[in-house]
Amino acid sequence: MQIDTKLIMQLRSQTGAGMKVCQEALAEANGDLAKAVDVLRKKGAKIAGKRADKEAKEGIIFAYIHANNKIGVLLELNCETDFVAKTDGFKQLAHDLAMQIAAQSPLYIAAENVPEEVINKEKDIYKEQLLSEGKPEKMMDKIIEGKINKWLEDVCLLKQQFIKNEDITIEEYINEKIASMGEKIKVGSFCRKQI
Repeated sequence: MQIDTKLIMQLRSQTGAGMKVCQEALAEANGDLAKAVDVLRKKGAKIAGKRADKEAKEGIIFAYIHANNKIGVLLELNCETDFVAKTDGFKQLAHDLAMQIAAQSPLYIAAENVPEEVINKEKDIYKEQLLSEGKPEKMMDKIIEGKINKWLEDVCLLKQQFIKNEDITIEEYINEKIASMGEKIKVGSFCRKQI
């Protein structure tokens, strides 16, 4: 199937994936742009899974100062090779992640980074709220679990909705970049300061 170059460019600008990867995704999706985005996401998750055991020792420290000069972010973003770390695509990813951190104030990178005592404290708070609302005891565990999952989406960077595309999470966005760059990429650490 012959894919229109304009469509390839549109998918490329939307996802940041390489030309060949976009062309293959569009061919697989029979020229349907929305389906091609889904194809790229699935490939990204698959590639990310394959690269999970690789070491990401290279990368960059990226500094972002928000336009009002009252919010600053330092981000450590890791990849497998120095070659990828120097690419514009990797630097753009670092910029996007730093902007996300500045805008959404995550406290942790991922759910597994949240200390158990913090989660237990949140559970206790939710339980007190539910008791004061008179919710039935047998429903509490399910309700608390849902509230904890929602809270984790707010405080964990990888679970947050991407501010530039709310259809995907930060984790899915990183997986798209893993698919296009062909390397493991991970957030090493971050620090956010605000006046």
